[in-house]
Amino acid sequence: MTEAPGPAHHVSVRRPQRADARRNFDALLGAAREVFAEEGTSASLEEVARRAGVGIGTLYRNFPTRQDLFETVYVDEVEALARRAEELTGLEPWAALVAWLRQFVSYATTKRAIYEALNRDSAMFAACREIMYSAGRPLLQRAQADGQARPDVSFEDVLRLISGISGSAYSDDEQRERVLTMALDGIRPRA
Repeated sequence: MTEAPGPAHHVSVRRPQRADARRNFDALLGAAREVFAEEGTSASLEEVARRAGVGIGTLYRNFPTRQDLFETVYVDEVEALARRAEELTGLEPWAALVAWLRQFVSYATTKRAIYEALNRDSAMFAACREIMYSAGRPLLQRAQADGQARPDVSFEDVLRLISGISGSAYSDDEQRERVLTMALDGIRPRA
């Protein structure tokens, strides 16, 4: 993971320093995200390595256990959410909140794929939750302060709403987008 404080210190795997090893590491994370989303937590690690374009030995050098891979994928998604919140601070409050919530939908998809494999009582999981809340809560508060989001909704309300939407099955991406847009309209202030 990264060297910054946060959940990374609860995960035993660190990102490699060499550029080629780091590329392999990142390719494995991307492939794992895809494979777990498609096939669940019992997916073949050989398939993860194949999609990453590396050998199974490279996978095991980076992720000695299946659990290491699950946790690293999860932490990486949470860290991406936190980075995205920082990147959005220059946008108008409502646009920043909506952009972050769209990123949250991607996170929720990954989380759903590996949720059963995560220890929800672990320090890593608790730290990830805190990072996510610390990243997203200010975006909602800014939108509320600007009058662009309802003052009577909490950040937890918004996450439950978006999590529910991201966990549903849709006939296509357009339908999911319509439903997400309706939910976002519900966060806006009442006329």
